[in-house]
Amino acid sequence: MDSMLLLHLMSDLFPEKIRAIYIDHQLQNISADWGQFVSDQCAALKVPYIVEAVNVQAGNLEHQARNARYQAYSKHLKPNEILVLAHHQQDQAETLMLRLLSGAGVHGLAAMKQVDVREQFTIWRPLLDLSREQICQWAAQLNVQNIEDPTNLDTYYDRAWCRHELWPLLQQRYPKMQQALSRTSYLMQDADEILQEVLQQDLALCGSATELDLKKLSQLSSARQRQLLSAWMKGQDSYRPSFEMVERLLHEVIQSKADAQAALHWNQYYYLRYQQTLFRLSAAEYLAEKNERDIAEQTLCLQLNQRIDVLSGNYVTKTAKIGLSAALLGKKLNLVLRQGGEKIHLYGRVGTWPLKKAIQQAQIFPWQRHRIQILSIDNVMLGVFTPKGFWLAQSEYCEVGGWQPNLIS
Repeated sequence: MDSMLLLHLMSDLFPEKIRAIYIDHQLQNISADWGQFVSDQCAALKVPYIVEAVNVQAGNLEHQARNARYQAYSKHLKPNEILVLAHHQQDQAETLMLRLLSGAGVHGLAAMKQVDVREQFTIWRPLLDLSREQICQWAAQLNVQNIEDPTNLDTYYDRAWCRHELWPLLQQRYPKMQQALSRTSYLMQDADEILQEVLQQDLALCGSATELDLKKLSQLSSARQRQLLSAWMKGQDSYRPSFEMVERLLHEVIQSKADAQAALHWNQYYYLRYQQTLFRLSAAEYLAEKNERDIAEQTLCLQLNQRIDVLSGNYVTKTAKIGLSAALLGKKLNLVLRQGGEKIHLYGRVGTWPLKKAIQQAQIFPWQRHRIQILSIDNVMLGVFTPKGFWLAQSEYCEVGGWQPNLIS
């Protein structure tokens, strides 16, 4: 009813300036018929419309259906368009109550904003301060037709249970509960806005979206540390991690022993510490060692100005003041993964070093070291490809005006 009322009101207020979208979640056998009903109503109101069928992923049905719905919205919204939704006061109060029962913090209890400016699009909820009773009266006056989704009556779902079981009980004791909860959400929005300002200052102090300086983090109060870690782990996702997950990050990773290689996996990312920095790595980056450790020995035949794509990055061969002999160009050069135990005489340095020590001194992260590859010819080391560039090795092939691979990305 609320969505159909919104459709009628918007068509009156903004004729020829609105479009409607019906999301068919395909969770009901007759959902396509509902789409036809919406299409007929839009045609009568001369409102352009879209019917979009989506596939809801396995898992929490309400959460996954919401994700599918918003992905469809993003797909169809044009630049400078606003997504108008029909959430009302009871929706707001129910959202706050359900989040409270799930242990949400200030951000969760802020619930829904009337004007919600997001990175992808802006949402406007013009009915948010109206009660369901007011909407029913208004819809009756305008003779608005609607279809009731039977899942709205199925108390297996949290929101339906809240609406039909919990709500009447609470309202009997607290008649103005709905307005009070709605007011609380606005107060939480104010508090959340203040927290966001503090969070942005703390994030600017401590690091970036992919790493945090643990020395600077330790200067914050425990409460600000938890808030910063929670928001940092959330990133661009819709939801923050649980309180327990933030505590695990603090105790299992940040406060682990200096030589421990502890890592925490949450929401497709891995969180780990290296020295006094906390890193957020994609699963692909963190697990790359398992996928790349069996790469066989390769053969390269290089020319000047040639692009080389190796595990540690993209290179291009360029002339250099000191580099490899031009006689090596066009010859078969061997490229192998570092195995451990190798030694290198870096050009310009005195003596031979364990390659491991050179890697540690260069502060190459442990999860990147499997990408290091050694370039050689006839068992003579020519140099090493690393995430921080090509290291030229001292050999009879070094000469003035030679060439070297230069790291470009």
